[in-house]
Amino acid sequence: MHDPDTDTGYLGSFAAVLAGELPGTWTSQYHPDRGGDNDHDALTDHVWDMNEVADALARHTVDHCAVLTRDDGTCLFIADPIGHGEGYLIAAMAPQDAPAEAFRGVREPDGIAVAADPFGAAEDITHNLLPRYDKALAQVRNNAARLAAPPAEPERVVMTWSGDTLHVAKPHRPEVAQVLQANGFVFDTDTEVFVLSGDDTAVQAASVQAAGAQLSELGIGVILRQRPARPALDTTAVAPPAPTITSPHRGR
Repeated sequence: MHDPDTDTGYLGSFAAVLAGELPGTWTSQYHPDRGGDNDHDALTDHVWDMNEVADALARHTVDHCAVLTRDDGTCLFIADPIGHGEGYLIAAMAPQDAPAEAFRGVREPDGIAVAADPFGAAEDITHNLLPRYDKALAQVRNNAARLAAPPAEPERVVMTWSGDTLHVAKPHRPEVAQVLQANGFVFDTDTEVFVLSGDDTAVQAASVQAAGAQLSELGIGVILRQRPARPALDTTAVAPPAPTITSPHRGR
């Protein structure tokens, strides 16, 4: 990609001036050609592009390049254009601290070709590349945070047997209450529970099954529980009989 007849230091100068023209605080680092002993491959591996820049990197070897880094870690990659063209190729660089899964479904912020004028290039990057780049970065960061978060406890509705009826405590979500009412549960205002009568066990079973299927569509599971047995009221445990005590025999 690099024309050896050009001044290899010009790309570095262009990048340094460009860093001062972009919004925010940027630093520039020039990576010169060292006769094959360089870190260019490690840099190009992180170029976040599936368009013009990716095509150029696939067909040409990078002899020298520059990287601009914003104070928040955002990086831009700068390289020569294909052949002997004027200007430079500018591309976003993917964050290295995000897992691969965080990039799933995120569109690459494809790079752009800019003129060799750093002032005009800064305008093109600011209004064209950076908005796409910042949007993609935000999506990746959000995905990474979601992947790192512990899984939420699944929501469940507990149906408790009380004799031949089922009781459900008043749910916080109104849509859950609507599902219960739609399937035969009646709200008892005194106890603030939904009650499903057991007058017809076949109807009761069908209601439970239908309510469970509809709650599952809301991402809510159903648990059936037996009411814990309670000791009978007003009963006193019988004390074991006292041992018989025999009086000692007294001799005369």
